[in-house]
Amino acid sequence: MKSYIVVLFFVLSLIMKIYPVNPVSFNDYFLDETMRIDYHHMGNSKEEAISIDRIYRYGTWAGSLKNLLDEINAGKYSVKIYDLNSGSLIYSRGFDSYFGEYQTSENALAGIKKTYQESALIPYPKNKIRFAIEKRDEKNQLQEIFGEEIDPNNVDIVRDKVLDSSVKVFRNKNNGDPHSCVDIAILGEGYTLKELDKFQKDFEKFTNIFFNFEPYKSYKDKFNFYGVFKPSEESGVDEPRANIFKKTALNATFNSLGSERYLLTEDNKAVRDMAAHVPYDALMIMVNHSRYGGGGIYNLFSTFTTDNQWHEYLFLHEFGHSFSGLADEYYTSDVSYNDFFHTDVEPVEPNITALINNEPKWKNLLSDGIEIPTPWEKTQFDSLDLKWQAKRRVLNNDVAELKKNEAPKSEITKAQKEYDRMDKEHSNQVDEFLHNSKYWGKVGAFEGAGYQSRGLYRPMIDCLMFSKGKKPFCKVCEKAVIQMIKSYTE
Repeated sequence: MKSYIVVLFFVLSLIMKIYPVNPVSFNDYFLDETMRIDYHHMGNSKEEAISIDRIYRYGTWAGSLKNLLDEINAGKYSVKIYDLNSGSLIYSRGFDSYFGEYQTSENALAGIKKTYQESALIPYPKNKIRFAIEKRDEKNQLQEIFGEEIDPNNVDIVRDKVLDSSVKVFRNKNNGDPHSCVDIAILGEGYTLKELDKFQKDFEKFTNIFFNFEPYKSYKDKFNFYGVFKPSEESGVDEPRANIFKKTALNATFNSLGSERYLLTEDNKAVRDMAAHVPYDALMIMVNHSRYGGGGIYNLFSTFTTDNQWHEYLFLHEFGHSFSGLADEYYTSDVSYNDFFHTDVEPVEPNITALINNEPKWKNLLSDGIEIPTPWEKTQFDSLDLKWQAKRRVLNNDVAELKKNEAPKSEITKAQKEYDRMDKEHSNQVDEFLHNSKYWGKVGAFEGAGYQSRGLYRPMIDCLMFSKGKKPFCKVCEKAVIQMIKSYTE
């Protein structure tokens, strides 16, 4: 009898592996509409508080009807939705936040409190729910930091369509049902009404770039793209270091968190109201500007500028952050974070590791016979790259000062072109150096990743998430992207 039970248990386990069962039935708990929960996220490095602002009901639910519980396990935070009657978890989604990045900044460490707007999008519940937010502790385990009951029939829930007559929507590469595709909304920022034609051309250009890059190219029938245009009063965006400020639709700005190239917006409501004109799983903000700049926050949005020499790289690199939760693999550039990753705890990001127990999370992809950690030519690379980073800071400051002092346009253009020339020259040197490594094309564990020179490791010598230029994802990043695509489409 005991043998029979063991065999039966083995068979049932095998069946469950072959035919995984999602414990949540969409129709039992949700309507095919969207609930947007706007809330305030406030505090400093030591304090943190959340309060709900407004709740909206609108539009078709863009996400999967099947994969309601997040199995990716990425992000510093997680939204958890519980059915109030049964207490069952019926929806979850990991994410990172602007506030989470602020917490590691110098101002937050100095005790300065700041408030950010954030939103959680969930399928519209049929009955009362408990809305909770969890955050990872020092061991990267999720712990609840906020919870509140929400009645979907509450009269205070905003039921207007949040639509704006000045917004225009364009479609490209639309392939099917939002529930079985990744729906991407590209929001235009810093385009005036006279630049509508440029927005359309830029939208077409970047969607073509997207579908010529793997693994998106192989899954092109799994994506819907929407271009969302709202005219800005002025062209471009804020450049605080140059004393340039513009009136734009989404209030994006360079110098976010004090980093010159970090380009974000804190106006979450403007972003969400503009995006509400289409169903979306992922947001990209396309910024009408010639200067290098961008950013990407997991399950929030990515930003990129359209007209600089690295526009292709920026577009794809930042989307890697926001869509798939990929970490930056570089470690020599200036960032605004302090101890963003800890070397004594394994990061949740799929493409970096702290090598706990000397074993990378991508051990099944390791090249045959590779040494762990992999002793690459790091000292020589650091010497090459750190010299350029010091020079780059000086050149960027010089351009900003020229703009701030309202120097002749020809002088500013000349300085910018010289910077671009030297930046491209350095990038070519980096590419040549990395290509000549004896570890080129190998999967190992290469020290230097996640903004830290020591104690964190990346999978390959180079990757789209490591250095600038036209290059593919490494094998680990590509696998993570494919997993994310499938989570939305299967």
